[in-house]
Amino acid sequence: MRHSTSLAAVFRAVGQPLTLEHFHIPELAGSEALVRIRCATICGSDLHSFFGRRPAPVPSVLGHEMVGEIVAMGPNGTCDFRGQSLSIGDRVTWSMVWSCGSCFYCLLGLRPKCERLMKFGHEAMTPNRALIGGMAEYCWLPEDTAIFRVPSNLTDSVASPANCATATVAAVFRNAGSVKNQIVVIHGAGMLGQTACAMASHTGASKVIALDHNSHRCTQSLKFGAHLTLPPDQATARVHDLTSGRGADICLEFAGQPESFELGINLLRVGGKLVLAGATFPAKPVPIQAEQIVRRMLQITGVYNYSPEDLEAALAFLSATVIRFPFDELVGATYRLKEVNAAMDFAETKRPPRVALIP
Repeated sequence: MRHSTSLAAVFRAVGQPLTLEHFHIPELAGSEALVRIRCATICGSDLHSFFGRRPAPVPSVLGHEMVGEIVAMGPNGTCDFRGQSLSIGDRVTWSMVWSCGSCFYCLLGLRPKCERLMKFGHEAMTPNRALIGGMAEYCWLPEDTAIFRVPSNLTDSVASPANCATATVAAVFRNAGSVKNQIVVIHGAGMLGQTACAMASHTGASKVIALDHNSHRCTQSLKFGAHLTLPPDQATARVHDLTSGRGADICLEFAGQPESFELGINLLRVGGKLVLAGATFPAKPVPIQAEQIVRRMLQITGVYNYSPEDLEAALAFLSATVIRFPFDELVGATYRLKEVNAAMDFAETKRPPRVALIP
């Protein structure tokens, strides 16, 4: 039964606990939709915002990885991204990036840089727009939100990270190009790195090498398709030894550290590709030898967030591989929404790939 108010966890200042507050649920107009949150997972960027490692607007409702059930629609009804009508009760997820689809950057295929960009879980609340994050009982979806039905064979906790982690990995692979019969190095074996190991294995990489300082994450990555795991400080010698001195075909960087950028360049063969996705918060500058990039004919690409088609691909990938890979193991604990501060502390101190919140 739909309520007239929604409980939400509000981020008001760095260093202060999230406060549980009730907000009025607005009347829906046009093709807007209201979703009852079934599950939200805590992303690393939520932790970076909450603990002050990157600037974030306040007050806000954090949380952008979520699965929900449609409970109300505006008078015009609501459609999914492909134009198919949605119904009350449909289990859905949606792009964390709202984009207009018609501005200069959207028309170039750069929807994460939309000139009218709105990001769920990253926006300051206003009197008329509060419920736009996952750490709440309900979430409001404006018109033109890219909504997708969740495949029936995916649990809420497996599907929830799709609209950030899995979709971002799908965007990374789209930018990397085909990995079939390629040697792929994946630096950083957190949520994105584990997912990337699975995607590389599923799409035919000849060898998947995972790099991480954390031995548990390395061991876990073997379950997700990695053929070999290494600490980063041993990677250069081992990778070159495995490739007769040539280097890897593709390096995917999810660690977000300046050193991982430098290492990625050193690991590549002539003509290799480095795709960067981990550096989403400020860090020290990285020295670049332009001459090496030119002479070795390297390709370097940055990926930030994703387009709706990447979320579509992510859901299809999860549905096709959920039996093969233990995605459920990536959620280290589950908390109720009212326990959100304990959940944030657990996520920060224990560092599992994800922690789930169930309203």
